[in-house]
This record gives sequence, C-alpha cells and structure tokens, in this order.
Amino acid sequence: MAEQAPQTNTPPQPDDGKVSETDAQKEKWTVEKALREIPLTPVTHSTSPIPFFHLLERLKTTKREGWRRFDIDHGESISDHMYRMSIMTMLAPSSLSSQLDVSRCISMALVHDMAESLVGDITPMDNMAKTEKVRREADTMDFLCKSLLGRVDQGIAGDRIRQLWQEYEDGETLEAKFVHDVDKMELILQMIEYERTFEGRLDLGEFSGVAERIELEELKVWAEEVLRERGDYWKGIGKESSGSVPIERERHESQLNEYYGKGARNANGSAE
Repeated sequence: MAEQAPQTNTPPQPDDGKVSETDAQKEKWTVEKALREIPLTPVTHSTSPIPFFHLLERLKTTKREGWRRFDIDHGESISDHMYRMSIMTMLAPSSLSSQLDVSRCISMALVHDMAESLVGDITPMDNMAKTEKVRREADTMDFLCKSLLGRVDQGIAGDRIRQLWQEYEDGETLEAKFVHDVDKMELILQMIEYERTFEGRLDLGEFSGVAERIELEELKVWAEEVLRERGDYWKGIGKESSGSVPIERERHESQLNEYYGKGARNANGSAE
C-alpha cells in the first residue's frame, strides 16, 4: 500500500480569505489619508477662505480620467468640465428655464464635482461601488465645507455649497435633474471634439451611450443634434464609427448603471 504523501498545506479555515477589521480599516479611504498625499495640507478652521482657494487649484490640474484610457493625457481638467457646464446651464431652453432657478443651476454645476479635489475623478470603469464613491465624496464635502469654510463668515457659504452638492446628489429637484443631464451632455460634446482633434484616429463611441440616460426632453434634443453631427463627421472622413456599442457591451452597461444608477442616490448611498 502506497505511503500517504505528507500534507504540506494548512487545511482551509473558516475565516480564510476574509479581511480582518483591522486590515479593512487600514485600507479604507479617508480624507486624512488623501491630505497626506498632496504637497500642501490646507490650514483648517481658519476664518480666511484662502486655504480653501488653494485646495481648489487641484480641480484645475486634475484630469478627467475617462479620456486617459484612450491615451488622452493632456485633456480637460475637472474645472474645465464644470466651467462649460455652468455656461450651458445659462443657456437652458426657454421652455425649461421658465421652470428653473437658473442661478442655482449655475452654482450647482460649479460645485457638483468639487469633492474630486481630493477623491479624484472616479469613472464607471473603476468598478467602485456607488455607495463607496458617495461616501468618499460626502466625507470630502464635509471637510471642505466645515473644516475649511465653517468659520468663514459664520460658515454661510460653506453651508450653501454643501446643500447644493447634496441637492445634486439626491437628484430630486428639477434643477438637479437638469444639471445631471447637462453633465452628460458636456461629456458627449467633449467626445466628438476629441475625435475631431485626433482626426478620426480615436473612436470614442462608447461614451455616446450616455445620451440614452438623459431624462429631460429639451436636453435630448441637444444630444440628438450632437450625435447627428458626430455621424456626419465620421461619414465625411470616409470611416464608420462604433456608435454606442463597446467591445464588452454587457460589462460596460453594468458599469454605467452602477455609476449613474436607475435613480439618484443620497449621501448614504441609498436609492432615491
């Protein structure tokens, strides 16, 4: 009878593969950890807005990550994106602007991605749960609006910025729905502009699927116009674009659904 080979591996245990609470805490993203990664840590609880102004510079230098997958390393910054969005809100079609507080929409467009000054630009392709993305952004907005702006003029501006960000995240008001649609619309514009810049050498068609998630009819008209413009461009250079069908469509659709959600989510990550 053959001798049984000695067992060299430790038998599986019930807790194998589980991350301990201690290790999970070490890996957990926090504002404090993010601040340690930047060159200049802002002074907190100041009566001056200057530390806040300095931190905003990161929005000017942090690039939008979605384009970097296509080797567009010198593309738009987060600030670039929010600036054009704010201008677009000023040009809301009259059928819509008559129902909107346009000044609030402009302010919302300018602050909606402010948390990315520390969080960075998280995209659908990052496979991060929506709840985790919202947690990081909510924690960052609390830091910005309370730790940096809480003592500036009794914290009035900080409270307003925090409320505008939360309104956008909740996505319940017409203003928030409009700014969400403008956010998608700005992406579609940038898509065709990069395709033209690279003279058809880049096909960014996977981003055009975002148009299907635009809710307001007035913004659907804008999106349809840009997509027609895109189709004419590709036809004009004698090439066929991919349209909105990425190579891994099911995976891509799942990621977009998680990122944008079927409904807006609040700062606790629950569906509205």
